Amino acid sequence: MAASRAELFRFLDDLGIAHTTMAHRPVFTVEEGQDIKAQLPGGHTKNLFLKDRKGALVLISALGDTAIRLNRLHKTLGCARLSFGREELMRQVLGVAPGSVTAFALINDRPANGGPRVRFVLDRAILAHDLVNFHPLKNDATTTIASADLLRFARATGHEPELVDFAALQDA
Repeated sequence: MAASRAELFRFLDDLGIAHTTMAHRPVFTVEEGQDIKAQLPGGHTKNLFLKDRKGALVLISALGDTAIRLNRLHKTLGCARLSFGREELMRQVLGVAPGSVTAFALINDRPANGGPRVRFVLDRAILAHDLVNFHPLKNDATTTIASADLLRFARATGHEPELVDFAALQDA
């Protein structure tokens, strides 16, 4: 069963991770939330739930303006070609709906029979910001935490973040 927003916040509290949350209208794309982002300090993110042709799952968290070339990303990650994961799979593994994909959904990737199913890929540029912003499991709010705490959160859920320099990939 997927964690609730309250359970996410308790998890952050238990880890000693300071967080603030601003409620707002639901936003489904980076562009839709520009006015909201203007009110919040820190790096703003986009998150992609992907599946490769062999069934491996990948969650990418990147700065909102980062260009991610899916047709080349599999080479960087050393996996099969990637496409967007289906809604049913997203709900099953991450416990979120389309438009609400977030790094915080890693809290829900805890299978009873082993390690996490999702590989967490993090845009290195996110760490250049002291604060970062993600939806708290639903796209009608934004939660701000320290970028260093994002790493702590991911590790506490059993996901070792894989840092990728997406800006360098664009330049290549």
